[in-house]
Amino acid sequence: MKHAAFLLGAILLFLTTSFAQDNSENSILFVPSEPGALDRGSSFLPGQRSLFASTAAPTSAEVPGFPLSVSNPSSEPATQRPNVYSVFENYNWQLYAGYAFFRFYAFPHRTETMNGINLAISYYPTGNWFAADGDIFAEFGSFQHQSSKFTSYLGGGRVRRRLGPRNLEIWAHGLAGFAKFLPQTAQGGQLAFSYEVGGGVDLGIPRRRLAYRVQADMVGTKFFHTNQLSPKISIGVVYKF
Repeated sequence: MKHAAFLLGAILLFLTTSFAQDNSENSILFVPSEPGALDRGSSFLPGQRSLFASTAAPTSAEVPGFPLSVSNPSSEPATQRPNVYSVFENYNWQLYAGYAFFRFYAFPHRTETMNGINLAISYYPTGNWFAADGDIFAEFGSFQHQSSKFTSYLGGGRVRRRLGPRNLEIWAHGLAGFAKFLPQTAQGGQLAFSYEVGGGVDLGIPRRRLAYRVQADMVGTKFFHTNQLSPKISIGVVYKF
C-alpha cells in the first residue's frame, strides 16, 4: 500500500513538473499586442510574448515624451507665388508736346516751309493696344510775302505695339478734323477739311514717366479748291500719367 502511494505521488510530481515546463516555453510565444490588453480582459498572462505581435515601429502616442498625434506633411505642392510680368507701371494717359516741321503744298507749283508746335493727347481705356487720340498743331511761315499761319484740329484712334522691356513703343494713328489757313486769299476760304495718317516711335526713360517721341505724318487738306498732301515731322517729349 505504501508502495502504491509512493508511486502515485511520483506520477503527480512528474506531471506537475511537465506542466510548469510547458508554461515556461509558451511564455516566449505570446504577448499582448498592445498596452492595456490585460485591462480589457485579455487571456494573456503577464510576461508572455506573442509570436504574432506587430513589429512596426511605435507611434508617437506609444513613445514617452512625444505628443499624442503628429500630423503628416501634406503631399500637395505649395501654392506658387504670383508671376511678375513687368516692373514697368502702365499708364492710361499720354500727353505730347514737341517741335513740328511742316511742308505745305498749297498749289501744284507753290510750296511753303513752316515751323511750329505739335500737341497731342492719347487715352488707352484698358492700358493695352488701342487709344483715343487727339492732335493739334500750329505752323508759321510766309505765303506770298505775307505772314502765314496753318492750324489743324484732329481726333481719331491710335494703335501701338510694345517691344523689348516695355519701354519702346511703335504706334500708328489716323485722325480727321478741320484746318485753318491764314491769310485770306482770293482762291478760297480759310477753313477746310483735314485728315492725318502716320506713326512714330516712343523711347521710354526707365523708371520715369517720360519718353522721347519721333513721328512722321501725311496731312491732307483741301484749300483753294485743290487737294493738298503735306508732310509733317515732329520731335518731342511724352508725359505719361
